[in-house]
Amino acid sequence: MTGRERFAADDRAVSITVTHVLTIGITTILIAMLLIAGSSVLEAQTDRSVDSSLETVGERLANEIDNADRMGDNGADNVRVTAEHPRTVSNTGYTVELREECDGPLLDGETDCVRLSATDVDVVVYVPLAEDVEIDGESSVSGGTIEIVYDDSDGIRLEEAD
Repeated sequence: MTGRERFAADDRAVSITVTHVLTIGITTILIAMLLIAGSSVLEAQTDRSVDSSLETVGERLANEIDNADRMGDNGADNVRVTAEHPRTVSNTGYTVELREECDGPLLDGETDCVRLSATDVDVVVYVPLAEDVEIDGESSVSGGTIEIVYDDSDGIRLEEAD
């Protein structure tokens, strides 16, 4: 038996190659699964962050609307309050709407509210207004600096700040 015939019948090197290919394949699959799981966790955390931030902005805005309404009820014919809020929350813009008879979560369908909706993420937050606040139909503005306008004949509306 020559040296060449002896190596032709030897298949030990094949098992090492197969082992390396399988190891690389399994490692690639595990890393891909970790990246997918991590991105879904990050997306859920982003949604929670946007929800929390919009809720905070909505509560502040509802309080400012209530204050403007009280000033109007105390004898002022026209009140204009400038409310400064962040233009974005968690790197996404948002829209603020005054709505009559909101039918959102935990609302009975008869309460006026502030509706905040994120533009890049599917998050909507409803914040109820005080019962005695009169709003002038439904008005909508982008997040950021907002003017709350009280008109004695119409009630409260939102306007974009100049």
